[in-house]
Amino acid sequence: MAYRVVLVGGGLRLMARTLFDGDALTLAGECGYLEALEMVRAQNPDVVLIDLTTLDALEAIERVMDECPTPILALDPGMLARADAFKALALGALDVVDRLPVPPPDFWQSTSRRLVMLAQVRVVRHVQGKLRRRQPTDEAEPPFPLVAIAASLGGPRALSVVLKGLPRQFPAPVCICQHISEGFTEGLAHWLASETALQVHEALHDQMMEPGSVYIAPSGAHLLVRADGRLTLDTRPPVRGFRPSCDLLLTSAGAAFGKRCIGVILTGMGRDGARGLKEIRERGGRTIAQNAETCVVYGMPREAVQLGAAEEILPLDRIGATLLEWVETC
Repeated sequence: MAYRVVLVGGGLRLMARTLFDGDALTLAGECGYLEALEMVRAQNPDVVLIDLTTLDALEAIERVMDECPTPILALDPGMLARADAFKALALGALDVVDRLPVPPPDFWQSTSRRLVMLAQVRVVRHVQGKLRRRQPTDEAEPPFPLVAIAASLGGPRALSVVLKGLPRQFPAPVCICQHISEGFTEGLAHWLASETALQVHEALHDQMMEPGSVYIAPSGAHLLVRADGRLTLDTRPPVRGFRPSCDLLLTSAGAAFGKRCIGVILTGMGRDGARGLKEIRERGGRTIAQNAETCVVYGMPREAVQLGAAEEILPLDRIGATLLEWVETC
């Protein structure tokens, strides 16, 4: 079986002429960024390969994933800021790979294998408004429910209030991404441990999570969650200026735990975490955004609400009780 590929970006077909030398891939069409959505609609390809040479590429990814979701592999030639390469992932691209100005011969071979793999992945619609929940799959159920929390300016106090509402025997681990100055996450963990009944730790690479424990993303590393209940610390570049990234934590939590995941976005400036919270909801999980009245800065929660990512918008003092209620049915 040959998977059908649409190429998006000027000159990509000439550059990738060896991509179709084998029998695994066939060219379904090629176009510029502005025509990407129409081409995908017309050809219904299995996968899209897009070159990130201009900001139009990001808009093309967003339009395709909003209207006609299809697996997308983005090539990063380094012409955009590195954060924009990760924005491609936030907009729905499944993967991003570096492309040198003159790729070596084996580059297109490895790209072909990656496209074949991505062509077999089911993707979800990235739309504002009503969200579609994924149908149950035959994959093994995660070992326990998971709570993933994003916070920024005003977050330490908000986290303290939420965690104080959870008992020592809380039946889920809690993962937190808090934007805070470099070197302060260890101190935050110690302070929260003194404020709550839960065990609070600065997260370690490959650490196995345990219910009733809290894991805080350390300075300088993205915190990701795996389906086997282990944590990964990822030192890839900052995403939209943040490392750790709230979007990466929430997105990985939703992907790994699906309907057993609860996502929370607390007070903070900017929009980090909004798309990750939406991913959780789209995958069948439950989501909460802190309300404007109790936020120090109603930035991140507002973005989540506007994106349609929040199932509930709650005052700070009700979030802990809601987590207790929801976690029993996850």
